[in-house]
Amino acid sequence: QNLYLLERICGICSHTHTSAYAQGAEKLAQVEVPPRALAIRVLVAELERIHSHLLWLGVAAHEAGFDTLFMASWRDRETVMNLLEELTGNRVNYSISVLGGVKQDVGPEQVRSIHKSVGFLEERIRYYLDVVSTDTLFLQRTRGIGVMTAEAAIRYGALGPTARASGIPRDVRIDAPYGAYTRFPISLTLDERGDLEAKFAVRLKELLVSCFTIRTIADNLPPGELSVRFPRRVPAGETVSRVEAPRGEAFYFIKSAGGETPERIKIRTPS
Repeated sequence: QNLYLLERICGICSHTHTSAYAQGAEKLAQVEVPPRALAIRVLVAELERIHSHLLWLGVAAHEAGFDTLFMASWRDRETVMNLLEELTGNRVNYSISVLGGVKQDVGPEQVRSIHKSVGFLEERIRYYLDVVSTDTLFLQRTRGIGVMTAEAAIRYGALGPTARASGIPRDVRIDAPYGAYTRFPISLTLDERGDLEAKFAVRLKELLVSCFTIRTIADNLPPGELSVRFPRRVPAGETVSRVEAPRGEAFYFIKSAGGETPERIKIRTPS
């Protein structure tokens, strides 16, 4: 039942929270999730990253007075939301993870939809990357503005794309691979400049990595079951679960007293 509550912590990265919680609970219960389920979780996580970064791009463009970019990026965001709805049944809280696996499979028809949607999105992402790197008026509000040095990023505990835009190689998917990231590794996106332009560049370049990862997983889904039986009572113990949310590391501490209900859950989001 906790999955439904935790999924509503964030409307943009709801899958992040269910993944982190499920991962921790499965570790405590000593349950081994099937490889196919782990791959589908990562597939949805990377689609969610596209959703989150495109939303960020639109809001940031709006704050800079570039409402055309805001409207265009949010229009294209509908593509990934529609794809998530096709895969999971929901546009916002996808509710695909269960303790011990996932609810929905990805079949040949869904793989075709993934390729079609991701192909379109990749083309648009490359266009947006060109816009934020060349538009003269936009660059007046981003280049050399709001610079966060690497030292400042470390001091303030910056995470995710914000830290990586300051040259800090910090990404849980690489530092401590979890789920299917051990099978489908990703490449790190870094920028040394630390200004607003770098923050735009890092997020958009990350999305190109996400597109590649999504395609790779869709074409190489491991065979097998979607879930395994999860025990009603979880043995006593405590664990830490870390995942790379779109905005950086999400950290879960989970403690069990040996019953049906966690004794304690401590959540630290990246923002």
